[in-house]
Amino acid sequence: MVSTETPLCNFGWKASDFSLKDFDGKTYTLADVKGPKGTLIIFICNHCPYVKAILDRLVRDVKAIQAEGIGVIAIMPNDPTDYPEDSVENMKAVAARNGFTFPYVIDDTQDVARAYGAVCTPDFFGFNSDLELQYRGRLDASRLEAAPIEAERELLSAMMLIAKTGQGPKAQIASMGCSIKWSNE
Repeated sequence: MVSTETPLCNFGWKASDFSLKDFDGKTYTLADVKGPKGTLIIFICNHCPYVKAILDRLVRDVKAIQAEGIGVIAIMPNDPTDYPEDSVENMKAVAARNGFTFPYVIDDTQDVARAYGAVCTPDFFGFNSDLELQYRGRLDASRLEAAPIEAERELLSAMMLIAKTGQGPKAQIASMGCSIKWSNE
């Protein structure tokens, strides 16, 4: 496990289109998941301890984000060859076990992760209704262990602000997680 931090938000960067399949073979594009008030694209995987530490909070906060008119998708960018826990079968199990209310797709070519500049899991990209990047921070203060229950819900607050104003918070704290497992590296 190599710990990596995300870069700071490149405000206004436009979301790149994609066409990715979920664990059941259903294809999702950016247009399919775009919400009327914004879109949240999350890069996660099954094996990362940083992701495991936040899954319950992530699912809780995504439900609130979706209720505000923001579309959400999670993308698994890792090459599962060396990390069998990140297999399509395990993606399906993780989504079911954790009650995902959003599509969980695999980026088997890793082209989407590269287009977005994703560096770790979890990596959050919060866009406004014009698909302009407004948030590239963290879920909350969690790291390898969940943050205290009273910790500020940074992703939720940022996405609510984006839904209301179209603008993300200027102050953002980078997400931290496991580096993406690139093919042939």
